[in-house]
Amino acid sequence: MISNPFTYIAVLVALGGLLTWLEQQSKSRVFEFVPPIVILYFGVMLLGTAGLWPGPGENAAIDTAYRAVRNNLLPAMIFLMLLKSDLRQIRKLGGRMLLAFFAATTSIAIGFIIAFTLFHPLLEDGAWKTFAALAGSWMGGTGNMAAIQGALEVPDSSMGYTLLIDSIDYALWVVFLLALVPYAAVFNRWTRADTSVIDSVGSRLEADANDDKAPITGTDLLFLIGLSLLISAVVQSFAGGLPTSEFLTTMTWIVLIVTVLGVAGAVTPLGRTPGSGELASVMLYVIIALIASRANFTELTEAPAYIVAGLVILAVHGTIMAAVGKLFRLDLFSLGVASLANIGGVASAPILAAAYSRVLIPVGVLMAMLGYIVGTAGGLLVGRALSLVAS
Repeated sequence: MISNPFTYIAVLVALGGLLTWLEQQSKSRVFEFVPPIVILYFGVMLLGTAGLWPGPGENAAIDTAYRAVRNNLLPAMIFLMLLKSDLRQIRKLGGRMLLAFFAATTSIAIGFIIAFTLFHPLLEDGAWKTFAALAGSWMGGTGNMAAIQGALEVPDSSMGYTLLIDSIDYALWVVFLLALVPYAAVFNRWTRADTSVIDSVGSRLEADANDDKAPITGTDLLFLIGLSLLISAVVQSFAGGLPTSEFLTTMTWIVLIVTVLGVAGAVTPLGRTPGSGELASVMLYVIIALIASRANFTELTEAPAYIVAGLVILAVHGTIMAAVGKLFRLDLFSLGVASLANIGGVASAPILAAAYSRVLIPVGVLMAMLGYIVGTAGGLLVGRALSLVAS
């Protein structure tokens, strides 16, 4: 059993690095259906269940290392994650695609409220926090999920349910949306959608993306690491003096403040510094591995109920999106990419966009970036609504 805190952290980081390396080197299609970060979570969870390191409360030094690394990296990761979310670029998507995106966000929120109302008697106490973390993921991405997990102090053991729904139900939804691509013309005739605007927007965004590419240097990385960690330290110190409540904890303040700072930084020259997305991804892998290391497979006793609840959320979301498409004459591409920009984030929205046309890939990327901005606040609002249902 590992009892040294440094060894414990080193093993978790090494596992994350190994999985990302395998994804890059391997020709296996398994990573197309199961993201490496999900494999990392359940792999680390399996090792923890097997007793490779002490559980929570069994080793004070490891408990301290866990809290120190996770709590300090989380604000830094959120800040870096948002530095590429330039609202000026997102505005170029146009009104109809932004309508599709926010329709997806709203319908997902409605789906969560309906599903939780139906299933919460079957779930563990405090399950609303688990669903709030999933809402953050399905409105933005895994980074938003980690932010809400910290803000609401969701038990690490409950995060297994979140990742379970996020992997199984999400995979089914991606396959479903990809299967609809050949029927786009039929759907668009039904909604009487005009697709001419999409092609011009995609071409313009692709040209902008090609102009903005720059190599990542060691100076960029050192600057971003130092800045993000300093912001994490300053915000934590500042938030410690702010008023709190049962819902608005100190960590919630921290998450909200760094979110605002990240969005603000994205519209400055700081947002053009290469490497922020890559560093945020590294930090996210470390945070997810840490969370998984405190969980245990034996605690996932209510998995079927959570998975079915996730399917109900998607059914409500899909029904509302079809109705919005008909009402506002939106095309299947806009609705589908908006949906995956919320539920799958930057990992899958561009894939669906590419299934329609490679020139539309930047549309998927920008929609996913918008999800990073709204995901944390949206998940917290859903959590507040679910807490009222639970009470």
